[in-house]
Amino acid sequence: MWVEIACDESGYEGEKLIGTTTAVFAHAGLDLDAAAAEDCMRELRERIRSPATEYKANHLLRDKHRRVLVWLLGEQAPLVGHAHVFLLDKAFYVLGKVADLLLAAPQAALGVGLSADGAARQAARVLYGARPALPAGAWSTLLHTGNDLLRVRDRQLTAEPVDRFARALDDLVAVAQDGEAAQVLAAMRAAVGRAVAFRRRLADEPESTGLLDPLLPALVAAVGWWSRDGAPVLVAHDRQTTLSPERVAQLRRDLPALAGLGLVASSGDARVQLADVLAGVIRKIATDELDGAGDAELSALVRPYLHPDAVWSDPRSWAVLTGP
Repeated sequence: MWVEIACDESGYEGEKLIGTTTAVFAHAGLDLDAAAAEDCMRELRERIRSPATEYKANHLLRDKHRRVLVWLLGEQAPLVGHAHVFLLDKAFYVLGKVADLLLAAPQAALGVGLSADGAARQAARVLYGARPALPAGAWSTLLHTGNDLLRVRDRQLTAEPVDRFARALDDLVAVAQDGEAAQVLAAMRAAVGRAVAFRRRLADEPESTGLLDPLLPALVAAVGWWSRDGAPVLVAHDRQTTLSPERVAQLRRDLPALAGLGLVASSGDARVQLADVLAGVIRKIATDELDGAGDAELSALVRPYLHPDAVWSDPRSWAVLTGP
């Protein structure tokens, strides 16, 4: 017998991770059946009483609807035990993929998500942790140029993205005070030749898919979670151009537990609407905690939902979100 889940996301802009309106990406999956999801959405409408035809996270995030949000995330609503959310800190993900490209085994950056290379992951953590001590402008430039370096858009540009990224590294190497961070930056600068080879490969392989798209590791995490008892997983997902028939076929080849993936319009599926709401509210709660502006009650309420393998590097906020 298979498990059927409905999924949607929040904070998604494809491979553009830096310079967007959101710092965190969230992907929610839930195994409620259609009737239970419709009942839950009906209850939300009764409690919120908005004329909107489709409810979104921002309805629940208004101060006047706080009690509704607490209800939805709490034990009285049907989601606890039936929903799971994968979180991804976009800045850390970019640093991790750059570290995979420059410091890990040659093919490490080409896989979905971050590689298992411990040294590359630690290098990304070191840089992420050093960000408060680095000039804000130079740090922002590093993230932007790192994002551009890895995007498949403008794949015919080989030298320009590498040159911009190398200059960003040079600027930070010149001012880095932290010994570990300075060593990581210098090691990346010495390995920039790998970035040249990577951009040439993109130009030569027009069929290659994006390495930075957070939806792909999110789906891998979702299938892994919901198949943990050995059951195959059927996914109903909100429509995304990223999930082309070719991409879905590749996912099914790579994920034996994925029995199928179909795209649906959220407006006609209460399960997907509920996944969209859940992803949105948990993304906002997690972002506030990451920014040092967390809400203790709400942060505690998200604990039952969080995937343990989130792409997250800030220890303080993660400790609060996941609890003791």
